[in-house]
Amino acid sequence: MATTLAAAAGCSDDGDGGADSGTQALEKITYLTSFGNFGRDSYAYVAKEKGYFRDAGFDVEIKAGAGSGENIKQIVAGTAQFTPIDLTGGLFAAGGKGKVTGFTAVAAIQQRTMAAVMSLDGYGINSPKDLEGKTVADLPGSVVRSLFPTYAKAANIDHNKVTFVNGTPQTLFGTLAQHKVDGIGQFVVGKPTIENIARGKTAVLLPYSDYLQDLYGNALITSTSYAKANPEKVKKFTAALLKGLQDSITSPDEAGAVLKKNVPTADPKSAAAELTLMGPFVRSEASGVPVGALDSQRVARSIAILQGSGQIEAGLTPEQVIDFSLVPNA
Repeated sequence: MATTLAAAAGCSDDGDGGADSGTQALEKITYLTSFGNFGRDSYAYVAKEKGYFRDAGFDVEIKAGAGSGENIKQIVAGTAQFTPIDLTGGLFAAGGKGKVTGFTAVAAIQQRTMAAVMSLDGYGINSPKDLEGKTVADLPGSVVRSLFPTYAKAANIDHNKVTFVNGTPQTLFGTLAQHKVDGIGQFVVGKPTIENIARGKTAVLLPYSDYLQDLYGNALITSTSYAKANPEKVKKFTAALLKGLQDSITSPDEAGAVLKKNVPTADPKSAAAELTLMGPFVRSEASGVPVGALDSQRVARSIAILQGSGQIEAGLTPEQVIDFSLVPNA
């Protein structure tokens, strides 16, 4: 079941409400989801289905992404033009030893990190301290895995006493449901999906945001070269995607049905449940902060947290990762 939930998607035509493509040629764009085709990424399909991309001048092909690290590589290589990545993953890439350049963030998808360690009731994990001596599966280089030492320091646990093993987007949920591992790296919105797979068991979540409150969740990125050459196009694409995002968290059942139409193996109920859980992460609790906004001072604090834990080197600034001139309402 986990395999089919994460299967790569086919793409449907844009909705009937779009602009007349005969008057202006649509620019072909490849968009990668953040990670597979779970409900948390269905907003891109909603934007396509309702014609928001077409109205903005784009013919968008949606493909399943493979996590922040791989998605950044495709953006830098030019094989995709837009994708959401975990913003912390972007900070790791830009400020780590490898110093990856050539990408820039242009909008927030979630105002708080959704990173978490997920377990199931009865596996012996109920608090961060319980992770010591346990085994957790996750993708190599994933944000949850890369950020774990910082989370562990904040939660007062010894990260060296937690064993990480490799997993894939297709196998993580099944591995946990079969108790081959004690936990997995996952976003908090994965709760309904794992509970659907592990029938009769309740998910246990250890959200990183309990201890790392300044960190953003996913952010939309594009290549630095595309952003510099096409600032107005970037703004139009971003606005179309965020419109689909707002529709999805406002009407999660509708978004789940759209995902099912485009990804036949998807479970629309699980997708809707994910979007319902994601809503508070998209809409900031702070009054007046619009969907998609990014605050440079808050990003600077995030950088300081990661530098303080020794996970990125000194010298990184928010402007090296984010083009604030393109951020909504910047």
